[in-house]
Amino acid sequence: MLKVFEYFEGKVKSIAFENSQGMATVGVMDKGEFEFVTSTVEYMMVISGILTVLLPGSKDWKTYGKGESFLVPADKKYRVKVSEQTAYYCRYE
Repeated sequence: MLKVFEYFEGKVKSIAFENSQGMATVGVMDKGEFEFVTSTVEYMMVISGILTVLLPGSKDWKTYGKGESFLVPADKKYRVKVSEQTAYYCRYE
């Protein structure tokens, strides 16, 4: 069953699903800055657009474009800056 989620007054929307590869979401972020908290390990991949990310324990922001990915450990906060509407895929472990 698909589940739809909306965060930050509708600026981040995602659809959750589960298949043979596990739990995942596909979503879109509007322009802005957002802080997320993980409950599991998250593998994030940019599908379209650009995410500038401050990962836990890092002092430097890093920019990820189409096809690039990053990992966020469980039970951590991370921040993203979105300069244009951006689509992403997130797999949970």
